[in-house]
Amino acid sequence: MLRTRIITALVLLAVLLPALFYADPTPFGIVALVMIAAAAWEWGRLNQMGQVGACALALVAAALCAAMWQAGWLVRPSLTLWTLAGGAWVLAAVLLIRGGVPGWAPIPRPLRVVGGLLALCLAWLAVVQARVIGIGFLLSVLTLVWMADIGAYAAGRSFGRRKLAPAISPGKSWEGVYGGAVGVLLLSAGWVLVDGPSGNNLFSRLWTGMPWLMPLAVLFLCAMSVVGDLVESLIKRSAGVKDSSALLPGHGGVLDRVDALLPTLPLAMMLYCVVA
Repeated sequence: MLRTRIITALVLLAVLLPALFYADPTPFGIVALVMIAAAAWEWGRLNQMGQVGACALALVAAALCAAMWQAGWLVRPSLTLWTLAGGAWVLAAVLLIRGGVPGWAPIPRPLRVVGGLLALCLAWLAVVQARVIGIGFLLSVLTLVWMADIGAYAAGRSFGRRKLAPAISPGKSWEGVYGGAVGVLLLSAGWVLVDGPSGNNLFSRLWTGMPWLMPLAVLFLCAMSVVGDLVESLIKRSAGVKDSSALLPGHGGVLDRVDALLPTLPLAMMLYCVVA
């Protein structure tokens, strides 16, 4: 299993890194589009759409992303769009987590399918817009999510006692959440110190635009990354599966890898629009 995980990770890096660091953001947009289409296929299967329905959903997701690309949305971040998307994520997450695993199945399937499709397509738009703004900006958002996860894992393993949401994700603890929060605060402070207040990254932009609110904004994004993970865990438990698919051998599915990014990316773009 370890060997499989390593091989899969190396293959992914071999594809993602050249696309990420290429001067033109087009290759990265294409790679991200393929991943979102794969995630949409997984979403269809999690909602019992069958193989044909899941493939159709993947094609619809790819078509919607391509339409936004063609319309020029990649270079036009919109505060209105990202505020609505971020607000929808916060509201939906509160309702879903409050309802727990039993509350997912009663939601009409068309609403679940369309909601997930929109979340995936908006995540694609957000990640590619972030890449257009700059590699450093995109990496700052990604590392915030990664640090939240790493800090939560380390603190949870060492100090975890109080379960965060045992019926949804038994492995998560409040101590893990606090560890992730400390990690992202240190990351943001360190990034601003190294890159300077004028750096083209999320943290420097927040520091320049609203320094007194930057810690709260960073903690909010950290919390929403945890929420994204919890929401996907809730849906998988309702569907009775451990992983969203086996597309990434040793790592589960695409949704398993991007769940924390789905709410965080739109909200990061919202904050960027506020301080831009």
